[in-house]
Amino acid sequence: MPRYTLIGPSGAMYASSRPGTFGGHRAARIYGCLDCRSARRAIDNGGYVRHRVFFADEPTAVAAGYRPCARCLPDRYREWKASAQAVDCPSYGRD
Repeated sequence: MPRYTLIGPSGAMYASSRPGTFGGHRAARIYGCLDCRSARRAIDNGGYVRHRVFFADEPTAVAAGYRPCARCLPDRYREWKASAQAVDCPSYGRD
């Protein structure tokens, strides 16, 4: 009996009998740990909840086009940022 709504790799929602292991913010396209202090603070202040989404795992969040949270996943965020800057760099791939 499905009780949870998760986001799949394509970005589409689906019903699941298991809860997600990562949460995200649909508008900002950020994913992070379920116990993230930044997300908790936003929820406590009355925001975030209507944009909250959940993922079965981290690879699914990445496949759906979400980036790591800088607060709760700092190492993964730095890796993402470095790779994003390399792709956006005008001289990338040029000799």
